[in-house]
Amino acid sequence: MALWLFKSEPDVFGWPDQVALGDTGGEWHGIRNYQARNNMRLMQLGDRGFFYHSSIGKEIVGIVEVIGPSHPDSTTDDPRWDCVNVRAQRPFAHAVTLDKIRNHPALTEMVLVKNSRLSVQPVRPEEWDIICALGQTEP
Repeated sequence: MALWLFKSEPDVFGWPDQVALGDTGGEWHGIRNYQARNNMRLMQLGDRGFFYHSSIGKEIVGIVEVIGPSHPDSTTDDPRWDCVNVRAQRPFAHAVTLDKIRNHPALTEMVLVKNSRLSVQPVRPEEWDIICALGQTEP
């Protein structure tokens, strides 16, 4: 099982919106970056990801699960763009801010720190465990 981070602007689509989709979840669509798209093409059913509020808050607020493999993005007719389906798994007990992540000595090499603009990115298992601990949330 691989681990990921999905970024979304909370004033456009935030954690409450993801939760409102219920068990059926929904497409993680609208990604128009090749590296992010390629990351989604690597995803498998059951992979998990952090739900990250970008722009406003800049914090990890929950965990999602990949429930649908990579497929054409329904928001475009352009065949270059894919998406996956995700559903909310659980919220973080305490949001983990980007500042907290940047200041943690074991997280300095995390993609979020090195390339904070990438909207869908991998997370290493040791990073996952540290961030879950910081957020007082079960990995």
